[in-house]
Amino acid sequence: MPFNRLCALLTGVAIALSAVTAQAQAEYDGQAPNVLVMDYNTGQVLVERNADVPLPPASMSKLMTLNMLFEAIDEGRVDLDTTFTVSERAYAMGGSRMFLETRDRPTAEDLIRGIAVLSGNDATVVVAEGLAGSEEAFAQLATARARQLGMEDTNLTNASGWPDPEHRMSLRDLAILSAHLVEEHPDFYPYLAEREFTWNDITQPNRVPLLGTGLGLDGLKTGHTTEAGYALTGSAVQGERRVIFVFSGLDSARARTEEAERIINWAFRQFTERRVVEEGQTLAAAEVWMGAEREVPLIAPRDLDILVPVFSDAEVEARVVYDGPLPAPIAEGDEVARLIVQVPEMNAFEIPLVAGRDVAEGGFMPRMRAAATVLAGHLGLNMQ
Repeated sequence: MPFNRLCALLTGVAIALSAVTAQAQAEYDGQAPNVLVMDYNTGQVLVERNADVPLPPASMSKLMTLNMLFEAIDEGRVDLDTTFTVSERAYAMGGSRMFLETRDRPTAEDLIRGIAVLSGNDATVVVAEGLAGSEEAFAQLATARARQLGMEDTNLTNASGWPDPEHRMSLRDLAILSAHLVEEHPDFYPYLAEREFTWNDITQPNRVPLLGTGLGLDGLKTGHTTEAGYALTGSAVQGERRVIFVFSGLDSARARTEEAERIINWAFRQFTERRVVEEGQTLAAAEVWMGAEREVPLIAPRDLDILVPVFSDAEVEARVVYDGPLPAPIAEGDEVARLIVQVPEMNAFEIPLVAGRDVAEGGFMPRMRAAATVLAGHLGLNMQ
């Protein structure tokens, strides 16, 4: 069977992105040696440096501990009022703390705030021991769950991000996790934006900078160790857009705050969202092998919005790719092709395309045509 990877350049889908000026897109000029900025709605990565390198995540890995607790609540294994025991090991944790005492019986909701707002190392150990029996067992479960979420460069050895040569996450993994928290845990996500929390008569502020400043930042988690430097996994909303960003390797808390502000302003000012494909739009037709029809329309199963640079006169290129001809029978709605979209100076991304109608297996004549095509291919002939 003469199956090949086929491409069709969609000149009808290409969009001229004319703007007020022909000025080129302003490049990101931040200071962080490790950075990834992603648009949440489209999934487009706007800039990345060392995004797939397993790095020390410091306290940013507490987002995975929170995710494990959120999932335990969603699954009914615990609820917000479930109380936890504070072990001597949890009580003895150094670094940032919720200031739990061994006599305390914090609820799951208390611990969520103790981690999300206060970055309490003690609170993470309490959660780990409560959910898995030990921090070591919890770390194994959390690593396995990370793999299920597509976090390929994550290996967790503890619940807090305490320095360990084997405790690693990539910036891309942290962005994936952040998007998961936004998407799957909308009821819990607001805890990450709470400004302060009091436990045992000690009030501490949220360590995430720029909350409540008008920039739209609403989470997620800071981090700092000697190896990781000053780091932040953040997310901001302006209008209908949300941006998720992760960076590390800065040398001060002030530099971290300035970098976060720089990223937010750049991501929202330099890019705008455009709709390039409508749900149900026919984008191309694919050849069919031994079917009752020779072609099947390729349909977009959903709207496609993309980010484009505000100041650019570049053209977006879209092309359809499929392994074809497509063998019959084909059912309407089957995913049979991909639409690959390339914005200049940005990573390409894709969505699946589906068959626009059923195509049954062909009868005698289509099979004869297919046989003739194969024979012609062997003989070096070109048959239409």
